[in-house]
Amino acid sequence: MSVLAIEGLRLAIGETPILRGVDLAVERNCVHGLVGESGAGKTMVGKAIVNALPEAARITAGAIRFDGRDLIAMTGRARRRLMGRAIAMILQNPMTALNPVIRIGDQMADILAYHLEVSRRGAAARAAAMLAAVHIRDPERVMRLYPHELSGGMCQRVVIALAFACEPRLIVADEPTTALDVTVQYRVLRLLKEMQARTQSAVLFITHDLGVVAKLCDEVSVMFAGRIVESAAVADLFAHPRHDYTAALLAATPRYDRPASTLTPIPDALRTRLLQEAERV
Repeated sequence: MSVLAIEGLRLAIGETPILRGVDLAVERNCVHGLVGESGAGKTMVGKAIVNALPEAARITAGAIRFDGRDLIAMTGRARRRLMGRAIAMILQNPMTALNPVIRIGDQMADILAYHLEVSRRGAAARAAAMLAAVHIRDPERVMRLYPHELSGGMCQRVVIALAFACEPRLIVADEPTTALDVTVQYRVLRLLKEMQARTQSAVLFITHDLGVVAKLCDEVSVMFAGRIVESAAVADLFAHPRHDYTAALLAATPRYDRPASTLTPIPDALRTRLLQEAERV
């Protein structure tokens, strides 16, 4: 059984359809990339999983099954008890993911004491151990600091430490390196892979960057206009894309071994055809 199985998920904001029958499965101990252009609906899938949708958004059909249980059908209280403990999220901007007026150690201890049901002292010890696990030097000193006293990369390490601290079965990572510079991105991606291997959590990694997918993910699903157009193992998809849009997206992606002059924009005719198909679904 997949740790996460999304079946026919439809979502709208007002009268505008955003997700048009999304089907997606994330296997245990797997990093599954969800890739597509801006506006494809990737982030809405992640927010639907963790119950963080905008107020105007509504799910109109489908199921989100976590370990076989439909999250949409759960009561709010039952679903909240899963969040943080069994399902965690890593947000795009680490500076806004942390409370700016509470010290790092206090934030981490509050969350861990709640989810792990341990004493305050035990939660603080767990927080320090997790900061050390994400290669933060002198964790006790960092725990006394406020978020604004840390760099963006350091804040993202704290967020990653929090996400993995309860060893959840599923982590939703929504473009967690977008706000970081390139060299810091590489270190954060390597850290994510290391922590995932250590905890064997499943990770749904939302990104627009196929290069990141190639380095980090085991499987990948490609989105366009609120639909999954193709899902495959990463090696298979890069070697033999089956869908026209996937092939066009790969052709439009810069590569170090291919001159910039050979890049091919995604054809307008293909976009138009896919949008028309999506509107008929």
